[in-house]
Amino acid sequence: MARSRGSRALPHPFYTPASMPGTPKIALSIAGSDPSGGAGIQADLKTFSALGVYGAAAIASLTAQNTREVRAVHDVPAEFFAAQIDAVFDDLEIAAVKIGMLSSAELVRCVAERLRSHAARNVVLDPVMVSKSGARLLAPEAVDALRRELAPLARVLTPNLPEAAVLLGTSEGEVLAAPENACRALRALGAECVVLKGGHAGGSSSDDLYFDGGELARLSARRTPSENTHGTGCTFSAAIAAFLARGATPLEAAQRAKRYVTEAIEGGRHWKLGSGHGPVHHFHAWWKDGQA
Repeated sequence: MARSRGSRALPHPFYTPASMPGTPKIALSIAGSDPSGGAGIQADLKTFSALGVYGAAAIASLTAQNTREVRAVHDVPAEFFAAQIDAVFDDLEIAAVKIGMLSSAELVRCVAERLRSHAARNVVLDPVMVSKSGARLLAPEAVDALRRELAPLARVLTPNLPEAAVLLGTSEGEVLAAPENACRALRALGAECVVLKGGHAGGSSSDDLYFDGGELARLSARRTPSENTHGTGCTFSAAIAAFLARGATPLEAAQRAKRYVTEAIEGGRHWKLGSGHGPVHHFHAWWKDGQA
């Protein structure tokens, strides 16, 4: 039977320049590009940098989007996409991989094939399906490919409530009513660990549920009222990948990532960047009163 417990106190997750290693660990983001800078590849690279990890990237799709809407998505040809991944792995020692938006079954299969070929480790799969503005980012036929091809390669799977419902073929209400059962069913897809994100549940707190087959832990944080939540899912999963790259266990990585993204939301809640859902403050630990 799984053991359940709340988050325990951890050392502060940020790294000062004095504590940075001579050569940083490397994390690879495989995702779509957000030209407005708040989500996708751009959010991942900011997160890696803020947490002391060198970021590399392979772009799956180009999007035309801003804080209000996704206007268009252009997928990179699969052959060229695979070449990006191969080029990175052939030269750099990748300590962790974060997978974000993959809009088609062809791109999902391409990533799975290349990750198996390169024996990728510390894979964090964020099954991005719908943007903050409501645009669908994952084709329905790609969902089954994601379940079968990518979930078994993941060390950590990080769906939110709607994404979990799609992956399990059930309703969001059923997931919310029995989140522990949902975590078990999600882990049965093949991932080593699952973090079921509860941000869509509402309420005064934002609680996620971590499950690795033995440990069941609740990751709790006070909910910060803010319109600037664009890219929170990307940022959270990228932070998990960064901490895994630096040697944390999956549970420690999830706990520290939860703290990081909570403080990033708090740090950017008064920003006025765009007229829709603005970004979180990835460098809140480094910038003070708008100054570096």
